[in-house]
Amino acid sequence: MRALLFTALLSTFQLAALPAFADNTSAVGLWRNIDDQTGKPKADIRISESNGVLQGRIERLYRAAGQDQHPICDKCEGGDKGRPIVGLSIIDGMKKDGDGYAGGTILDPENGKVYKSKMQLVEGGRKLEVRGYIGVPMLGRSQIWVRQE
Repeated sequence: MRALLFTALLSTFQLAALPAFADNTSAVGLWRNIDDQTGKPKADIRISESNGVLQGRIERLYRAAGQDQHPICDKCEGGDKGRPIVGLSIIDGMKKDGDGYAGGTILDPENGKVYKSKMQLVEGGRKLEVRGYIGVPMLGRSQIWVRQE
């Protein structure tokens, strides 16, 4: 009876621990966007997958005390114009491409512009290199995002 109880408890603890381990082979998860100019956190972005296509929404902003803590995307166009930045979809249409992701777009809420994008997991999946560009990837900017699970 003790052995059965021990086995049941061990199984319960193992199942409870599963969510703590992130799938480092996928970009799906919560990521902290690090500003490429200041090195400080800017936002947390939740990347999800539906039918092999990745999307990403802003879950949290890191703003200085004197800044608006609930900004809207006043420079965005179309349906995103005037929407709160928290909750805004900024990654759309990314698909697996070899060992990275490509074919999608990324929105920069600071300037309202949408860029072509590609992403690559680095450092064993603990970081995500995100590149937004116009035309060709050489004409763009990269950021490193850090997994937050």
